[in-house]
Amino acid sequence: MKKLVLSIFLVPFLACSSGRMDLAEVNDALNYCASQTKRTLTDLKSDSAIDYTLMPRNIMDSLSHWSLRKATKEEWTAGFWPGILWYDYAYTKDPVIKAEAEKFTASLGFLANIPAYDHDLGFLVFCSYGNGYRFTQNPAYKEIILKTADTLATLYNPRVGTLLSWPREVKNRNWPHNTIMDNMINLEMLFWASKNGGSRALYDIAVSHADKTMQCQFRPDFTSYHVAVYDTLTGNLLKAVTHQGYSDESMWARGQSWAIYGFTVCYRETKNPKYLRFVQNVADVYLRNLPDDAIPYWDFNDPAIPNAPRDASAACVTASALLELSTLTDNAKKGTEYREAAEKMLASLSSDAYQSRKSKPSFLLHSTGHWPNHSEIDASIIYADYYYIEALFRLKQLEETEAVK
Repeated sequence: MKKLVLSIFLVPFLACSSGRMDLAEVNDALNYCASQTKRTLTDLKSDSAIDYTLMPRNIMDSLSHWSLRKATKEEWTAGFWPGILWYDYAYTKDPVIKAEAEKFTASLGFLANIPAYDHDLGFLVFCSYGNGYRFTQNPAYKEIILKTADTLATLYNPRVGTLLSWPREVKNRNWPHNTIMDNMINLEMLFWASKNGGSRALYDIAVSHADKTMQCQFRPDFTSYHVAVYDTLTGNLLKAVTHQGYSDESMWARGQSWAIYGFTVCYRETKNPKYLRFVQNVADVYLRNLPDDAIPYWDFNDPAIPNAPRDASAACVTASALLELSTLTDNAKKGTEYREAAEKMLASLSSDAYQSRKSKPSFLLHSTGHWPNHSEIDASIIYADYYYIEALFRLKQLEETEAVK
């Protein structure tokens, strides 16, 4: 792997001078999200009606309105907009937002009743129905999650020990059994289901997937590969490559973020210290190589740095994960380090350098979706907004808890 590039050129850091966020600043950011959410709902109305099967996906840099995607089995991002609405409802307690969240969430219920088309069922269902159940305890939502977890489990290959990613791409790419780092996020739904009426096998599948990924999808320095390709007969690793990163040996920023988030969940759910030790190493190499404003370039090894695109979405995922990790680590110093790093990321994201503000109804600018495919470069992307509001919500809960102690 090439030496990671440190940069001193950065966007002005304008949110707060200390790089931390107090409760008033967090509430200001959540109020901003609430306002932008209402703007999006207004934008989505056509002749005073909303098509609840159309989900916001992105706003390219030169545009000012959301590009919408149909909530189908092919659209992996469709769960993020309902998830945003649920977080906004949890913050505002606005019954109008709750009603909208319910309607958009309902558009994804079909996923519980069809075979697994793709691996992203956790993104699709746990961000939508999962948040819906958490904030309403609607028993119908629980049943959808349990059925979808069983569907996701059908992608598990016990010989390999991981869930198959992109099942429809196996023949096209000559990847007998591939597993991408993004798939670590789908494990949370399996863990949850196993503890809420589902089979113990779901828990075992999640652990097996995490263990094999930990073994085969990281370099000695704890940077991650995007894709691991396995032999379906022996279960052995055939090769480790990239699909969305700069090169096979580079550290793709969002892939490293998925790893930090996913292994934090693994430790929370299993309390196995090996996951805590591992995720701290994965987080530390990410943090050591960040630029000054804590928002990564889309790939840490792009030779075009400092003129390479940023990826705000990776910062949002990491900030949310680090806030949780800060409460789980058994090392007080590390906990403080992770909390401060997450707050610095959120403060930077909440500055006028990254918030969309009046220019667009999204929350954030400057995310990178798929650079090698020339897709969604320097754009507003719905999953950046989702993890941004999630991270702010988590930080608010932490600060409120601390305030009453």
